[in-house]
Amino acid sequence: MKKLLFDFFPIIIFFVMYKIYDIYTATIALIIATAIQLSYETIRYKKVSMMHVVTFILVLTLGSATVYFHDETLIKWKVTIVNWLFGMIFIFSTYLMQKPIIQRLMEENIELPEKIWKRLNNIWGIFFLFLGTVNLFVAYTFSTDIWVDFKLFGMLGITLIFVIGQGIFLAKHVDHK
Repeated sequence: MKKLLFDFFPIIIFFVMYKIYDIYTATIALIIATAIQLSYETIRYKKVSMMHVVTFILVLTLGSATVYFHDETLIKWKVTIVNWLFGMIFIFSTYLMQKPIIQRLMEENIELPEKIWKRLNNIWGIFFLFLGTVNLFVAYTFSTDIWVDFKLFGMLGITLIFVIGQGIFLAKHVDHK
């Protein structure tokens, strides 16, 4: 639960600041919150997850451009770019790396046959691609108010449903260590 809050800290800050002020203030708060998150992780754990580094670079780049050009579309694209990037990395890792990314992340806790690791990795890749696409659909079809609500609650809900589905999938194949 603590890890989940840590990961969602910048999104929650963005959401609150948007509701109180506007998209541009929320974007500045997002940049600051993401920098704090990255700094905390560096100080506390002496290492930084690649996901947080990539997210920070995109938040800084697209967030700054959003504020500078006064164009909220740019910050909306950040969500899609991050998800598409992770989707492609997961899928490519299935075929280009000795072990898929999902296996590297989870193999200390569970044991799976190689073909299941690859399938699971590709499923996660497809999920990230899907999430990025859904974000664009919401960003271009609905108001910014709805997009901000979707960014926090909709994406979290979709992710929780996906994770529950993964748990059901894994239950059939897992050998606990």
